[in-house]
Amino acid sequence: MARAPRQADIAAAAGVSQTTVSLILSGNTDGMRLAESTRLRVLKAAETLGYVPDPVATRLASSRNHMIGVYTFASAFPTAVDGFYYPILAGIEEEAAALGQDLILFTGTGGLGARADDKTAIRRTRVADGCLFFGRHVPEEPIDWLLGGGFPLVYIGRRDELAGRIPYVGVDYVAASAAVVNRLVEAGHREIRYLRSLDDALSSTDRERGVLTAAASAGLPVRRIVVRAADAEVGALGSEVRELVERWRGEGVTAVVVEETDTGLLSAALLDAVHDIRVPAELSLAVLGQPAGHPELSGFEVPRRELGRQAVRLLVDQITSSSTGDPEQMLLDCIPITGSTIGQAPC
Repeated sequence: MARAPRQADIAAAAGVSQTTVSLILSGNTDGMRLAESTRLRVLKAAETLGYVPDPVATRLASSRNHMIGVYTFASAFPTAVDGFYYPILAGIEEEAAALGQDLILFTGTGGLGARADDKTAIRRTRVADGCLFFGRHVPEEPIDWLLGGGFPLVYIGRRDELAGRIPYVGVDYVAASAAVVNRLVEAGHREIRYLRSLDDALSSTDRERGVLTAAASAGLPVRRIVVRAADAEVGALGSEVRELVERWRGEGVTAVVVEETDTGLLSAALLDAVHDIRVPAELSLAVLGQPAGHPELSGFEVPRRELGRQAVRLLVDQITSSSTGDPEQMLLDCIPITGSTIGQAPC
């Protein structure tokens, strides 16, 4: 593993003395005659090299900062109140305040055109005592680098990358999805279709695993159950989705289950497609998640606020503990939603 960059490296890259680098990075340039181009060159070199003050050295000098980072792989923080991630952020804020922690929000762009998954942008999180990450995928190289350096971090969402070394707080989508299919089976449904995202994020594959496990246990024909579709394409198809549902009904399908992704486009497209169908009299419908504004839908609710709260607790435990054992990983149960869109299978 490559060592972390030092001020001497920045000085060499910028063509200045290490003393100049130290003064610029500390902001202590009062009384100095310093060209603005020199200051910008030093800052750009520090950014490019991924330099941040060593948090270990900072703690030795002045204890912890009591600051935790929150890193999203989007270009801006998703703060819409009805958005998928808003309850997670609210839970993070509530628990951080309760534990006396300040928050640093990282959008991952870093100011120099870096991508959200760029290793330089991710390494910047070391200015905090530890960091929470959330996104559907893991950029393995920079996360491995942080873990290798002993930097405390927690992912929001189950992760199995990097040989299972990533601490996380996730959701038991397998059990929750299986429970939804079991409910349909108990209501007499034998021909079920499951509409899921093309994306192979773990949250999607876990839902599918739960659906197929329950279907197989019930002796249902599983070969045709899963249908994959890209969120954006399905969201724009309109009449084609309605034709898809009608074709399913012609095949004897009596129940449709749909994945609720962070965009909400899949469930929205399906709801539009069944607008003229009597649900659940003619077709039962279940959502693996809970779309905003649709309390009538049967399925389950993801405990997103509690995800945020538990992730903060786990991260603070890491920061304040000297344990070097296995990474702590936990799954939270989903909340069943009875709703009114699952009924007895038509005779």
